[in-house]
Amino acid sequence: MNRIQKKIWMLASVVLIIMAIIWIALTYYNQKTQNQYNDILQRYLSMNEVTSTSQKVVTDLNNYLLEPSENHLGKLDKSKDKLNMAKLEIGKLRNSKNEFALMNYMNLIDSFIETTDRSLMFYAESDTETSNKEFTEATRLSKYISEMTLTLIDTELKTYDVFYRGIIDQSAEFKKLGIWLMLLITLLLLVITYWFSLSITRPVQQLTRAANELSAGKFDKEIKVESNDEISFLAQTFNRMRININNLFQEIQQKAQLEHELQQNKLLLQESQLKNLQSQINPHFLFNTLNTLSKKAYLEGSEETSDLLVSVAGLLRYNLKWLDKSVTLQDEVMVIQQYMNIQKARFTDRLTLHLDIDHSCLEVQIPGLTLQPIIENAVIYAVEPREEGGQIWLRIKDGENMVKIEVEDDGPGISEDIRIQILEGERIETNSASTGIGFVNVVKRLRLFYGMENLMDIQSDIGIGTKVVIRIPKTRGVEQHAQTLNR
Repeated sequence: MNRIQKKIWMLASVVLIIMAIIWIALTYYNQKTQNQYNDILQRYLSMNEVTSTSQKVVTDLNNYLLEPSENHLGKLDKSKDKLNMAKLEIGKLRNSKNEFALMNYMNLIDSFIETTDRSLMFYAESDTETSNKEFTEATRLSKYISEMTLTLIDTELKTYDVFYRGIIDQSAEFKKLGIWLMLLITLLLLVITYWFSLSITRPVQQLTRAANELSAGKFDKEIKVESNDEISFLAQTFNRMRININNLFQEIQQKAQLEHELQQNKLLLQESQLKNLQSQINPHFLFNTLNTLSKKAYLEGSEETSDLLVSVAGLLRYNLKWLDKSVTLQDEVMVIQQYMNIQKARFTDRLTLHLDIDHSCLEVQIPGLTLQPIIENAVIYAVEPREEGGQIWLRIKDGENMVKIEVEDDGPGISEDIRIQILEGERIETNSASTGIGFVNVVKRLRLFYGMENLMDIQSDIGIGTKVVIRIPKTRGVEQHAQTLNR
């Protein structure tokens, strides 16, 4: 056990011993006083029990005389037995001062019981008049018992009056003693606590001053602490630390600089991967678009081809302009509308797009060409293969700290294996040249752009349709991380 612990245990032991002594003294005094009070109270209760029981005997006797039955007779016998037991308890209260009065009181109880028995006997012999006289006598004796009980209680009160006054005086003196004792104990504890705290706080204050000097950059001053406990050992250790702290500080600075450069290189690598994945979108989309325009021009040769070319030009201009930058959801929605103009020319009434957009979310940043590959996938697999065509829903909803984007179609759905491959970012080998790159790369680009996983979920039932759900934060996580490093 170390020295500080010994000091703490010593102080705690002194406090516990003092508290134990006070508790034992108070408990002994209270128990003694309580026993005396209980004895006196028991005397009063025993006398009062005789009064109430005698009255109960008279009541039960009257009930029996008015309506003789086994039930009433049983109650009367119980009341008499209870009265006899109360008489025995009264006998235990006898002392030199009340011996004569208690003897008369007990004889009176015996007379009352005998009178009750005579009333029952005459009633059993059909001597109603004599039985009633005995009942009247029993009633008189019951009242006399009540009066005598009050007399005895009054005598007891006078006898124990001195005892009561002694207890009151003793309590007052004990209260004064308790106050002086509490003041003395408080003073003693204050002195012991001050001495104990001073033996700990003085070395701590010296150590604190030395620490403040070290924090101010003063590494040349030796640390000295006057103590014979663990704080002295702490000061010696602190002094050795002072010698090496400057070299450690330099090493920490170098490591921090290297870590900062490493994080910067990691961010640059992620941005490079993002640009590389974005660049893969252009060839497959350009191929599909030009294929649609060539078929349309061949079949119609109308002015509508001009509108399609305008839409294609806008798409290409958007693709080249925002290839390596983030865009807003508003830009993405505009691109979707241009793309759907092209596809509507191809599929006419077979393709329907439903828009449900919360315009308060359109300023949120997102990688360029994120939604178009998903819409394109829905067109290829949900609309194109079916003669009756299909419907596509685009929903953008506000979700407090994030924006929820849903792309849903009523196509044939996808299998669970393909769904898992897309979410895990694995390239899917299909007969189409577009989806294998576009959809999978959207997953990877979102993860790289936001620096987060689980941004996309796909829900699909075979024969019912597919829903792609994207939950994007309103603030880009990678940018927050970079700002933290710069600070």
